[in-house]
Amino acid sequence: MYSIETRSLTKFFGNVKAVDDISFKVNDGEIFGFLGPNGAGKSTTMMILTTLLKPTSGQALISGFDVSSHAKQVRQKIGFVQQETTVDEYLTGRENLLLQARLNHIPKDLIRQRIDDVLELIELSDKQNEPVVTYSGGMRKRLDIAGGLLHRPKVLFLDEPTVGLDIQTRRKIWEYIKKIHLEFEMTIFLSTHYMEEADKLCDRIGIIDEGKIQVIDSPEKLKNAMGNEVISLEIEKDEQERLFLSKLHKIEQITKINEDQNKITIFASRGTEVIPKIFQISSELKIKINSISLTQPTLDDVFISYTGHDIKSDGVAFNRKREHAKMKRLRA
Repeated sequence: MYSIETRSLTKFFGNVKAVDDISFKVNDGEIFGFLGPNGAGKSTTMMILTTLLKPTSGQALISGFDVSSHAKQVRQKIGFVQQETTVDEYLTGRENLLLQARLNHIPKDLIRQRIDDVLELIELSDKQNEPVVTYSGGMRKRLDIAGGLLHRPKVLFLDEPTVGLDIQTRRKIWEYIKKIHLEFEMTIFLSTHYMEEADKLCDRIGIIDEGKIQVIDSPEKLKNAMGNEVISLEIEKDEQERLFLSKLHKIEQITKINEDQNKITIFASRGTEVIPKIFQISSELKIKINSISLTQPTLDDVFISYTGHDIKSDGVAFNRKREHAKMKRLRA
């Protein structure tokens, strides 16, 4: 049995297909990352998995329980930390956790010890009796995560757990997520659009774009599959551009080429041998190269390879924006 399994999961909002026939499995005890830009379908999928939305078609299972027909059993198995902080800033840290414990029907004789344990785990014991209004953004997020741990879930869902935090705080949250994973031996499913976050935390990642899963594998395997090196190339627009690309495809060491406006990403072996050939072709066709660089593959390169655009691209389709607006209304 898998911790999470989806089978042809699909979700429409009106005529907008937010999640498009996705199927994947998450193993017990792994950290699985859902990587994609804003509006790709990450939050919609997570809300289905946590029983907050019903799928239009297909099936989703958590520890073998169907999210639609056995929602109560699913909720007993999961913890869910939303992107927006849900802590009450006028209560103390401990009071927030006490409220969460009661909402989760934790037996009274266990509440005190459970709260003490999670406060120690997230290193907020010394701040537990201070009002949350005095907490930093990182401390509030740690308290949010602690609330999701009180009932000892089998699966913890983290929706964009470090969005809006500075890089130092973000890395600190990563440490806590790893610590929680080891301490509770739980499955963690997190959505993110931060490449470094997915690379540092996840055993496997699924890349989702336009509601479809493009690929699933470990970060290391995905990067290795790109080839040895990545050549990033920016050229000036020219009527010979098509011919230029056609000639590049014929270079033996080049395994794949992606275009995004005037930026060309080339995946190749022996990049130092390929670059002179690129210059030779550009010279013959009188195409001006504005910049060129050679690097080892990153998850950014993997994302571009499978989607054809950068994860930070503003060129998100109009229907994805409509989906995001609908999601906001659902959460209101």
